[in-house]
Amino acid sequence: MSAHAMYSEIQGSDKNDLVTKHVTLVKRIAFHLLNRLPPSVQAEDLIQAGMIGLLDASRHYDASQGASFETYAGIRIRGAMLDEIRRSDWTPRSVHRKARDASEAMREVEQRTGRDATDKEVADEMGIMLSEYHQILRESLSARIFSYDQPSDDPEMEGFPALESPEPPPSIKNQNERFQQNLAEEIKRLPERESLVMSFYYNDELNLREIGEILGVSESRVCQIHGQAIVRLRTRMSDWINE
Repeated sequence: MSAHAMYSEIQGSDKNDLVTKHVTLVKRIAFHLLNRLPPSVQAEDLIQAGMIGLLDASRHYDASQGASFETYAGIRIRGAMLDEIRRSDWTPRSVHRKARDASEAMREVEQRTGRDATDKEVADEMGIMLSEYHQILRESLSARIFSYDQPSDDPEMEGFPALESPEPPPSIKNQNERFQQNLAEEIKRLPERESLVMSFYYNDELNLREIGEILGVSESRVCQIHGQAIVRLRTRMSDWINE
């Protein structure tokens, strides 16, 4: 079913008022995700998946839990989109391998020096040119979606997939809370520019060009800083990911 047909179905449903007011939320989340995905991923596919998430949210929303519908629906919409992306594994294995190599090289440098590794040091540790390392950062950054809900249970998904169930078992909920706390602490420990880029991109939902204007650097450089932050977080959160 196309996104247009699904939208028509939503309009005729009992949840019309609540759902149709938030259709623009689906589109906003879809196009924000598209900024970090390759051209092969179509907006129509993400919007269609997001509509399913929106309908699901309208059926299960409980105002007594305290969260606004927009907050609750945003989680379900984004989760549905990420599930759709995971079902289509378009990332070459070589990209995953190079990202793992970069993470391991960064770990070696930081253990040896006792401080944050620079991109030049990581490239040297890998035995490659700095430009090649920056290309690895760009490829690995566009190849996966990161969210801060729980650690990965898929060895090929090297980021942090979104929580799929709105009501996880207590043990999983506790693990997720500890993961989020640990991740928040690691983000604070990032070098200043990397921490700023992460905040602007994921919290403020600014695009790379807008972040570059704020920091006074090129869009390409923001991409490199963003990728370096992701590699650094993956390195420091490796125990959680490997679990």
